[in-house]
Amino acid sequence: MEKIVSLARRRGFVFPSSEIYGGLGSAYDYGHYGVLMKENVKARWLEAMVRERDDIVALDSSIILHPRVWEVSGHVEGFTDPLVDCRTCKLRFRADQLDQAQCGRKPSKRPGETPECDLTDPRHFNLMFSTRIGAVEETGLDAYLRPETAQGIFVNFKNVAQIARRKPPFGIAQVGKAFRNEITPGNFIFRTLEFEQMEMEFFVPPAEAEEWFRFWVEERVAWHVRFGVRRDRLRVRAHEADELSHYSTMTSDIEYRFPMGWSELEGIAYRGDYDLRVHSEASGTRLEWVDGESNERYIPHVVEPALGVNRSLLTFLIDAYDEEVVADRPRTVLRLHPQIAPVKVAVLPLIPRNADIAGKARALYEDLRRAVVAEYDDSGQIGRRYRRQDEIGTPWALTIDEQTLEDDTVTIRDRDSLAQERIPIAGARAFVQDRLAQDWTTPKPD
Repeated sequence: MEKIVSLARRRGFVFPSSEIYGGLGSAYDYGHYGVLMKENVKARWLEAMVRERDDIVALDSSIILHPRVWEVSGHVEGFTDPLVDCRTCKLRFRADQLDQAQCGRKPSKRPGETPECDLTDPRHFNLMFSTRIGAVEETGLDAYLRPETAQGIFVNFKNVAQIARRKPPFGIAQVGKAFRNEITPGNFIFRTLEFEQMEMEFFVPPAEAEEWFRFWVEERVAWHVRFGVRRDRLRVRAHEADELSHYSTMTSDIEYRFPMGWSELEGIAYRGDYDLRVHSEASGTRLEWVDGESNERYIPHVVEPALGVNRSLLTFLIDAYDEEVVADRPRTVLRLHPQIAPVKVAVLPLIPRNADIAGKARALYEDLRRAVVAEYDDSGQIGRRYRRQDEIGTPWALTIDEQTLEDDTVTIRDRDSLAQERIPIAGARAFVQDRLAQDWTTPKPD
């Protein structure tokens, strides 16, 4: 993980937040390449969920919902983690994850493993951030920053069902910020206080729920593999009964083999009719489906795939990271799927001070950037520029040289194979777009 953190910092993917004031634990800011890569992850998810399907529509609900939403959903009472404090080192730990924590006095030991450790009894700690709505403190309304995007979908079920011209099975997809006051956040951006979620609630007839649950588990595994995650780094783990959330009848995690071990990448939960039922009862609004032909009424059951943008980005970075020696020199490269990579193509004038070469390169860059995210790099030796692009995962680099001035061709270099070929400068844009549209498989071995 240290190499990933170093690369992310060095190349401007992720920075510690508020660093000039010492930082804030498990809060991070995303630099230029991090922003571009996150947008690509979200775009690929929305494409798979909405654009490539006829049975899912999009939604963007409010971050701050009526506080009754969270009371009724069970989050006020049940969205908690067990907490213990160490009276000696004054640190706080999750009681159910002591085997993953480090003692404050002796990091090689776990909390409770040394004679000096003095742990309190576990107590429950609510994960929601609270806030106040209103200008006057005394008359303000207690509210919460949402810990998940799902509830905004459930309370909008009637609105969407009426206008979407869909009938079960159909889904509602949402990408948005969520906030959790995690007791023991850590492992870089794996678990943070503020993060983005990509959640989809799939509403189905009750009799079809288990079939759809199995479908979405397989579909979501395939999505990760499709965009470059190696299949042998993924596994599906079904939750035991004592792990299930208060709303869940059945849950499976897609786990990835992170540097710290197997951990959840994405969760697929069969939520039954819990959410629509409790909100119907509490609000007095029938959140149900009425079949226009048979007049049958029922509350749809829900299957929910839920994935964090930040954790997905971290997974892509880890799985793409590679080191090798080329011409007796070490090379670090991110073998990212071209559709996930923050920059698709770099334009490199071989001799930047040559006005004719620089002019050709600039014109090519301006043409490319209209179609894809491109980068113009004229700083330093050509080898160093290649290395920079390798480290941010740019799939292709176009070099403009003296031969370009003679025959209007450029050299295109492939990031993974390092193969180079000459192509007409007029066809460079089409060449890159064609390569982007092709299927891609990671060259890294399983």
